[in-house]
Order: sequence, then C-alpha cells, then structure tokens
Amino acid sequence: MFNSLSGRFLVLTIIFVMLAEVLIFVPSIARFRQDYLLERLERAQLASLALEADSMLSPELEAELLKNAEVYNVVLRRDEVRQLALSSPIPLPVETTYDMRDPSAWRLIADAMSTLVNTEEEVIRVVGNPVRDGGTLIEITTPQMPLRTAMLAYGRNVLILSAIISIITAALLFVAVRFLLVHPIKGLVNHMERYAANPEDARQIIEPSATVGELRAAETALQSMETQLSGALRQKDRLAQLGGAVAKVSHDLRNILTSAQLFTDRIESSEDPLVKRMAPKLVGSISRAVNLCETTLAFGRVDEPQPTLARLPLGDLVDELLEGERLAVGDRPLSFHDDVPTGMVIRADGEQIFRVLSNLVRNARQAILATNQPGTITVCGHEDDNAWCIEIKDTGPGLPAKAQEHLFQPFQGGVRKGGTGLGLVIASDLVRGHGGRLDLTKTDGEGTTFTIHLPKADIALMPLDAEEIAV
Repeated sequence: MFNSLSGRFLVLTIIFVMLAEVLIFVPSIARFRQDYLLERLERAQLASLALEADSMLSPELEAELLKNAEVYNVVLRRDEVRQLALSSPIPLPVETTYDMRDPSAWRLIADAMSTLVNTEEEVIRVVGNPVRDGGTLIEITTPQMPLRTAMLAYGRNVLILSAIISIITAALLFVAVRFLLVHPIKGLVNHMERYAANPEDARQIIEPSATVGELRAAETALQSMETQLSGALRQKDRLAQLGGAVAKVSHDLRNILTSAQLFTDRIESSEDPLVKRMAPKLVGSISRAVNLCETTLAFGRVDEPQPTLARLPLGDLVDELLEGERLAVGDRPLSFHDDVPTGMVIRADGEQIFRVLSNLVRNARQAILATNQPGTITVCGHEDDNAWCIEIKDTGPGLPAKAQEHLFQPFQGGVRKGGTGLGLVIASDLVRGHGGRLDLTKTDGEGTTFTIHLPKADIALMPLDAEEIAV
C-alpha cells in the first residue's frame, strides 16, 4: 500500500497535519498556562474578599480559603499600600516571579516551555492586576508542579485530538486523491496497455476526458503521440507489404529470366554476325536483371491481389509449363509427364495458377537435378463434385525435416543452398486467394507430392460457354 501514490499521500498527510498541530500546540499551551495563572489570581482575590467581609476569620477557615485558591499567600496593593491578605507557611523558597500584567507572546511561550521542562518542586510568585478594580496589584505564591501537571494533561489531550484530526483529514484526502488523481491515472495506464496490445487499431487512440488540467494535458499529449505512432505503423506496414510484393515479383521474375538465360545459349550458337554481336549484350542484360532480382528478395511477404476468375483448360496450361521446363533441362536425365484428363476445365486466374504450378514444378526439378540422378515429374489432374485437384509428383529425395517444419514460412522453408523459401509461400498465398489450399501430401526418400485443392463454385457447374474459356 505504501508503495502506491495514494498510500504515500496518506502518510505524508498525517505527518504534515501532525506537524501543523505541533506548531499550533506551542502557542496554545502558552495560552493555557496564562489562563491557569490568571484563574489562580482571581481565586486568590475572591478569597481575600472573604477576609475583608469578616476580619476575624479563624485560622482553619483561612487555610481552607488558601487551599481552594491553590495558593500559599495573597498580597493586595491598594492606594499604594501593600498588605498581606491571606497567608500560610511556604514550604520552599520562591524561585521565580512571573508578571502577568501585560506579557508579550514570546515571553508567555518561553515561560511555558520553561515550566514544561522543569521537573523540580518549586514555589513561584505570580503578579497580576486584580479584577473589577479590586486594587492596583495582586500577588500570590503557588506551587509550580500542579501547573505543570495541568499543562501536560492539556498537551496530551491536544495531541490526541490532533491525531484524530490528522487521521480523519488524511482519510478524506486519501479518498479525494484516489478519486481525482489515482483512478484517472490508473485509467490512463490501462488505456496505454490496451493500446500497446494493438497499436494499429485506430479505435484504441485515447480521447481526452479528464477534468484535471494536468491529466487532460497528459491525455492530449498521449493522443497526439498515439495518432502519430499509429500512422507510422500503418506506413511501415504498407512499406513492408510493398517489400513483400517486390520480393515475390523478383522471385518469379528471376525464374523467368533464368529460363531466358538458357535460351540465349542457343542464340549464341547462331552463325548470324548480327546475332553474334548482340547476344553477349543480351546475356549481360539478363544477368544483371537476375542479380537485381536476387538483391530484392530480402523483402517480406504480402497478400496477393484477388484473382480474376475465368474458365481455362488445365491441359493447355500444363503443356505450356512443361514445354519450358523441358527446354530448361536440356539433355539431362529428367522427364516430365502430363497426366491431366483431356478437356478438364477449371475456374481460376490463369496467370496465378501458372505461377503456382511453375513454382512447384521448378522446385521439384531443382531438387532432382541436385542429386545428379534420373527422375520424373508428373502433373496430374482430377475432379469431383466439390473441387478440382492438381497433383505435382516427383521422384526426388524428399523434403528434409527442417523444410517440412517451416514449409510455408517465408525465408525459412528453402531446401537448396541459396534458395529463399519464397516459392511455396507464393504458391500457398495464390491458392488461398482462390479459396483453396496447398497440401504436402507425401514426402519421403521415393519422392514428394503436392496437391492443390480448388473449390468449385455453383457457377462452375453451369454449362460451359465457348467465349468464357481462357488460356
């Protein structure tokens, strides 16, 4: 509790109120002493009036009057004549005389403090003015210890009352501070925690509502900071998306340019002088473009745009893809097979599905060629009432465990040395954009199979229009 703002405020309030009460106690105890002594003077004067009424008082009655007045003797001065009105034996010599006729405040305070610290039995003389014009001066002798005892009792009561006032005041201030300051501050902290959990949500930006000026200023400053931060995060997100888009485009463009490099090998063998002169420049330009694509692959991933769906013959798409792959392989022992039923038509974005198949077939080709062993890649297609399925099978070495663990994570699922791991990520994103999914159906030492599932919409089951077919 005492580590909290309200707990510390409670303790400080009690300390400060007690300090204020101590400062009040000093003059109040001095005033109490003055009133005490003036009361003894008044009692002594009343006792002396009894003597004036009857000059033949018995010693017993005179002692009783002095006892009630709590004095040893009383001296009155009238008409410049000083007379002993009442008297009794004084047990000790008179140590100090106090003049109460017109003392200063500092004198009263000093005398009060002296009385409190003096623990010896003493007899004091007190001089004052008689009341009701009863003379020009009255003087008494009285013991000091009863005065000190009364002052201590009074001081004790003042301190107890001060403690009660301090506790009540501190409690009220505690409640007030908790309601006016601590509660709004906690609300501000809770808001900051909620905003930190989701800083991109503009609904989490604070709306200033505090009535305390300083807190409202803090909320206004926080609102400005959160607005700027949310804007900066959105800007960074757009930049990250742009970087991801560039990475994906660069990945596929690099593959295309790599194929173009293979084609230039045949161009260089041409006997045409013009072709021989231009071929090296073409090769250099393509190589630079490939290097540029390589350097941009450090950007993050981003969602692809929505596909433009159209009916397209799957067999024609696969034939075009495999023809380019055969050229890329050349005379190496790798064969490609098209096992797509004749006339199979799917509803998809032709460009995106071509990219998906290209990534999967190229990954399989690179995996098989890396083993320097013969191999086969087969693209199969089949359908049922709910979906079209396209399988890409290879007889390669299979995927390692690490690649399977991070299969569809960018920059982590690469298998071959130098790979980026973006191919499967791009393919998976494109398939999901069609409402389908890309699954790793099988992978072991005998080969790997990926399956593309494309759901059929109701429109896909309607009669085929010739003008709707796209290649």
